[in-house]
Amino acid sequence: MNGALLVLAATAAAPPQPSPPVAPGQGWSLVWADEFNGSAIDPRNWTLANDCWGGGNAERQCYTDRPANAALKDGMLLITARRERFTGPAFPADQRTTPDKQGQATRAFTSARLATQGKAAWRYGRIEVRARLPQGQGMWPAIWMLPEDNRYGAWAASGEIDIMEAVNLGEPCTTGEPGCPAGLEQGILGTLHFGGVWPANQHRGATTAMQGALDGFHTYAVEWSPQAITWLIDGTPFQIQRPGDWFTRGSATAGAPFDQRFHLVLNLAVGGRLPEERNKGGVNHKGFPKQMAVDWVHVWQCADDPASTARCEASGD
Repeated sequence: MNGALLVLAATAAAPPQPSPPVAPGQGWSLVWADEFNGSAIDPRNWTLANDCWGGGNAERQCYTDRPANAALKDGMLLITARRERFTGPAFPADQRTTPDKQGQATRAFTSARLATQGKAAWRYGRIEVRARLPQGQGMWPAIWMLPEDNRYGAWAASGEIDIMEAVNLGEPCTTGEPGCPAGLEQGILGTLHFGGVWPANQHRGATTAMQGALDGFHTYAVEWSPQAITWLIDGTPFQIQRPGDWFTRGSATAGAPFDQRFHLVLNLAVGGRLPEERNKGGVNHKGFPKQMAVDWVHVWQCADDPASTARCEASGD
């Protein structure tokens, strides 16, 4: 009798199995995912940055690989920006090739940046990330993609796909501006970077206002094929760009540079030119720590044609 009770108790206490990801439409096949259900960030999926470079944007944080800045909790990836003085490498590892770039730098904030570079990259498909974004002047969360191989040259000749960027969410803004329907910043940016090697780079994008709660979870996505790149929030498209909207000086091939494999980047920056030149300006030092919570990442490709989306249910023309 007691043994039967123990079996029943163990069965009742078993955690429910997570539901499989729901395909965005007919014909899509899941090719990569991270549900962040483990006890630690999976090193097979992600590499954490460790530098105080500032991304080339005058950002104010050092990126670290510490659990204090990036960790899993309650089935989510938490990227935490902290106000703390920190010293680390002045440049990313791939730039520390000369003595002048092997020194240290000190910043007033820490945060984290994770990338699938060298572990997972894709050419075409639908990339979806469900996340909750931090608010406040100077906060700059981003979900974006960089070329795996830089076939057409250094940034931005080989391209960059910004799935989502947001700056200064919840801060006062001028009503009627893109992303500001009611006097508070709700802007979500989707952008392509292309053209030549910096400073001959160009960009093209759009801003839309986040619908629903600013402090809620939303799904940010791009649907990417040889014919177009479509940006979506919670399944609703807000921008489409086509090959005639971009180019690279590294090739005359139609569709280049967005005809190559790209890897995914998740990060939370503090400050930098983009947020600090908008809204109230600068960085508000109050209210830290700030967190970007990521529930999951799903990458889908067309089962009948992995190199395209032509045979899958599309979100836009």
